[in-house]
Amino acid sequence: MPTRIHIISRVAASLFGGWAFVWGFVTLAITALVALGQPFDEAHTAAMLLAFVVFLVVFCWSFAASSLGRVWVVLGGGALLMTGAGWLLQSALT
Repeated sequence: MPTRIHIISRVAASLFGGWAFVWGFVTLAITALVALGQPFDEAHTAAMLLAFVVFLVVFCWSFAASSLGRVWVVLGGGALLMTGAGWLLQSALT
């Protein structure tokens, strides 16, 4: 039986970790699409439409995963890596 702190941590991971992960995904997607020649408005729209699907998948996975630590590492690490990659790509383009 999961403890109350375990449930709270899992909900926090799904909401806050999922939000951070999607933030990194959107940052990287917009930057990559603009780098490939897509106009910013179209890249923004495409990334935001995909963000709904990505958040849904990440949210459901965070509850289905067996290890809570792995959920935090994947969501936090993915958010940092994708945001950093988007920032570096944007810096290289300007």
